Amino acid sequence: MTEVEVIEICREAILVMLRIVGPVLLVGLTVGVLISLVQTMTQIQEMTLTFIPKVVLVFAVTIWLLPFMMSILGGFTKTLTDRIVIIGMTN
Repeated sequence: MTEVEVIEICREAILVMLRIVGPVLLVGLTVGVLISLVQTMTQIQEMTLTFIPKVVLVFAVTIWLLPFMMSILGGFTKTLTDRIVIIGMTN
């Protein structure tokens, strides 16, 4: 395995991670900003008001997107194992 192959695998792993985690992080960010705006407008500074909806929505989105996440991760794993088999056959 050459350095170029290792760098390519690492690059693909980072892209897969971003594709899996990105939607969940965007939902958490959006909910946090919206709740902060509501808190600022109403001047209610309650910590549970920011924490509970964010946790519930991030959990719900994670469960909803789990099949998508698993298909992305499964495809990456299959590609990675195919590369390992090909490298093992050439050595």
